[in-house]
Amino acid sequence: MPVPTYPILEHFSTLQGEGMHTGKSAYFIRLSGCDVGCVWCDVKESWDVSNGKAYDSEEIASWVKQESMVVLTGGEPAMYDLTSLVKALKSRNKFVAIETSGCYPLQGDVDWYTFSPKKFKAPCQEAYDRAHELKVIIYHPSDFEFAEYHASKVNGSCQLFLQPEWSKRAERQDDIIAYIKKNPAWRLSLQTHKYLNIP
Repeated sequence: MPVPTYPILEHFSTLQGEGMHTGKSAYFIRLSGCDVGCVWCDVKESWDVSNGKAYDSEEIASWVKQESMVVLTGGEPAMYDLTSLVKALKSRNKFVAIETSGCYPLQGDVDWYTFSPKKFKAPCQEAYDRAHELKVIIYHPSDFEFAEYHASKVNGSCQLFLQPEWSKRAERQDDIIAYIKKNPAWRLSLQTHKYLNIP
């Protein structure tokens, strides 16, 4: 049986900048390939799978040294069967998180599932069932209604986050703060890595 490989666009050590684990040391592994196509995506080069270079699970896992948390992102990482990669990372005692649009059933037993739904492709039911955190990007005022729709469908232990889209942050941060004050089930997520100018 051939050894599975994964198309990796980039990988780097940094701090998790968003959501529940903001501020934690993390190793990011960005897979190439995405068919969701968000207009405000800040890594559009990740859409084309051919932009990635193929590596097997053991080689990828060997990149992670002192970091205890690994974030699988994209692109859309759940397009791939991540079972082998997740096993390789967990065999090194890594906490494995994924950031996904939820459009594909996840193959791989991750420790943390960040569900960030997009308007351009509907998520599958599994995303609502498995999500540890729901992170909704607020680009337009209508996105609050979109956020509440998905919040009504996630499991009861899922943490809820609203995050201003980076190019609209000056306009949307105040809107989000006001919204959270009235709807305290939500929390604010900021792209702190961009404020800090780190990867």
